[in-house]
Amino acid sequence: MHIVVCVKAVPASTEVKMDPVTNTIVRDGGASVVNPFDATALEVALSLAEERRRAGEQCRVSVLSMGIPATEALLRDCLARGADGALLLSDRAFAGADTLATTYALSCGIAHLAKQWGEPDLVLCGKMAVDGDTAQIGPELAATLGATCATDVREVLTCGAGAVAVRAAVDGGTAALELPLPAVLTLAREAAQLRMPSIAGVRAAAEMPVEVLGAAAVGADTARTGLAGSPTQVVRSFVPESQHESVAVDGTPAEQALRLVEIIEGVA
Repeated sequence: MHIVVCVKAVPASTEVKMDPVTNTIVRDGGASVVNPFDATALEVALSLAEERRRAGEQCRVSVLSMGIPATEALLRDCLARGADGALLLSDRAFAGADTLATTYALSCGIAHLAKQWGEPDLVLCGKMAVDGDTAQIGPELAATLGATCATDVREVLTCGAGAVAVRAAVDGGTAALELPLPAVLTLAREAAQLRMPSIAGVRAAAEMPVEVLGAAAVGADTARTGLAGSPTQVVRSFVPESQHESVAVDGTPAEQALRLVEIIEGVA
């Protein structure tokens, strides 16, 4: 079994800088962490791999990301926690991508991994990124790869024999779903809690290679990547202005009530 986990580097702080020209987040590598939802996806992948290995089967967990060179440190942390390999797509041609261009780049990365390790049975993502909240990458990847898809998965029940069973959020609650493989799952935070890396894992990860490839190396058409390949772009980003005004209401309770009615009607 081959499991690919897509992870994204997101700002560790709520103080996010925006590029005034491109209206995209400035990713300078400072204070970045693995998107928390993607960390859940990694733990689910590691747990599934352990189950398959206990059953006597081979299973590989590949971690895939698109980002600046500094993202390599986060991928190495994923290796320390138990992933078997990591691929970073890093190229100026990928910069400023919307979800469609990002999906295309990731699909090229998955195709590259497939040449080495076989087509993935599962592709796991967080249900959304905390810096974008679009929740679009997983479903778009499923459509691109021709795979089945379940979103907002709260629990992976079983995986094997050509199918994966999950408990996922649906309108009005949750439902048990069974999907044929290959499948793309997006994970909710409650699905798992990422394990801590062991000392042995950290030492091993320091010696493991992180493959870093550009657009040409994975066969990506640069007309479909980055800003050039993004049909949607942010027109303007801003912090909403808020105003606070206090009004003292004097008089008897009856007079205050009448004055409050006037104030409320004036606001409406």
